[in-house]
Amino acid sequence: MIKKIGILGSGLMGSGIAQVCAMSGFEVCLFDIANDQLKKARENTEKSLKKLAAKGKLTEAEVEKAIKNLNITTQFADLKNSDFCIEAVTENPDLKKKIFGELDQLLAPSVILATNTSSVPIALLAEVTKRPDKVIGMHFMNPVPLMECVEIIRGAQTSDTTHQTTLELTKKLGKTPVTVKDSPGFVVNRILIPMLNEAVYCLQEGLAGKEEIDLSMKISCNFPMGPLTLADFVGLDTCLFIMEVMHKGLKQDKFKPCPLLRKYVEEGKLGRKSGEGFYSYK
Repeated sequence: MIKKIGILGSGLMGSGIAQVCAMSGFEVCLFDIANDQLKKARENTEKSLKKLAAKGKLTEAEVEKAIKNLNITTQFADLKNSDFCIEAVTENPDLKKKIFGELDQLLAPSVILATNTSSVPIALLAEVTKRPDKVIGMHFMNPVPLMECVEIIRGAQTSDTTHQTTLELTKKLGKTPVTVKDSPGFVVNRILIPMLNEAVYCLQEGLAGKEEIDLSMKISCNFPMGPLTLADFVGLDTCLFIMEVMHKGLKQDKFKPCPLLRKYVEEGKLGRKSGEGFYSYK
C-alpha cells in the first residue's frame, strides 16, 4: 500500500505534484538540493491551498491536513522510506539517469520509480536500475493542481503490476491517466510542441505579429491562451529541448526547432521564468 510518496525536484512541476499528493492524503517527502527553492515551494504551496479554500474547493481542515502532509528536505537519504517515488527535476537525461541510479540503491526493491519527464525515454532511465520492470513515466501537465491529464508512459520492460499501480495512484490524485507508448514527445508534446514551434516560424517569417498570432488561435480554436504565450509559460528552453529530442529521435524535418526559438534561448529569453520571452513579464 502506498502511504509515503517521495518527490525529487521542488520547481514548478515538483511542487505542484507534491501539493496534489499532499491534498490527496499521502505523506510527502519533497527533496531538493536547494534549500531556498524548497522554502519557496512550500510557501507557494500554502498560498495555493489557501486560494483553493477561499474559492470553496477545500475546507480549512483539508488545507491544514495537506500542509501537515508536506515535508521538505535537502537530505537525499530522507527519501528512503518512500513507498513510491516521482522524479521531477530539470529535463537533463544525464541528471535523471544519475538520480535513478541512486534511487535504485536507496529504496526498497519493491518501490516504483516514476519520472515526470516530458520527453526523455523511459527505457533510458530503466537501464541504469536493477528494477526496469518498476520504472514508469508520469507526465503531469502544468499547472499540476488544475490540469486533469497525466500521461502514463510504459517502458519496454514496465510490468503490468507497475502500470496498474500507477494508474490507481493517478486516479487517487484526482487525475485522469492516459497510457501511451515510450516514444519521443509521447502524445501531448508530440502534438503540442510542433504547434508552438510553427507559431514561432510564423513570427519569424513575419506572417503576423505575436499578438495577432496568439489572438487568431485563441478566437479560432477556443484556446485559453495563444501559442506564443503558452510557449513562454512552458519555458522556451523546455520547448527547444523537447523539439531537439523529437527531431533526433524521430528523424523528421517537421520536428526541427525554429531558428528564432533557438536565438531566444541563447539570449536567455526563456519566457515567464526569466522575465522575458516573446513577451515581457518584468
